[in-house]
Amino acid sequence: MSAIVVRTATAPDLDAAAAVMVAAYAEYLPPDPTGPWLAYREEIRDVRRRLGAATLVVAADAGRIVGAVTYYPDATQEGHGWPPSWAAIRLLAVDPAARGRGTGRLLTEECLRRARVARRAAVGLHTTPLMAVARAMYERMGFVRVPQYDFSPVPQMHVMAYRLAL
Repeated sequence: MSAIVVRTATAPDLDAAAAVMVAAYAEYLPPDPTGPWLAYREEIRDVRRRLGAATLVVAADAGRIVGAVTYYPDATQEGHGWPPSWAAIRLLAVDPAARGRGTGRLLTEECLRRARVARRAAVGLHTTPLMAVARAMYERMGFVRVPQYDFSPVPQMHVMAYRLAL
């Protein structure tokens, strides 16, 4: 088993990272998404659109992209009302075939490292009740709920906010 390398994505990584993100989130979307669900899947896929305000961090195993996360050094650029002193992470994704090796934690730790270097006060993220494995990992890492930043993009979905003070 090779070591997982976490780094900033390069241009040749973008399509593979987008595919990993869509595959990772597919279990949370209806099998044949329409309306807002289809728009959300396409938003997940559009890694290039986020690059102006964020950095795409990828995890590679023997050169193959197996995970990705969008890191916002200025959380206000993420678009959900975070404080200006925070960083934010969004769309943490691990290829379903590559799970169970700590890739999600490595990606999260890299975002925390970057936020500390940038002297951010905290890192914020959103997750949902469906994402129990991710929520448990975040809580083990010290993230705590901050319900004042929760939101509901569609009536049947509650998005929960967490933060880790740095």
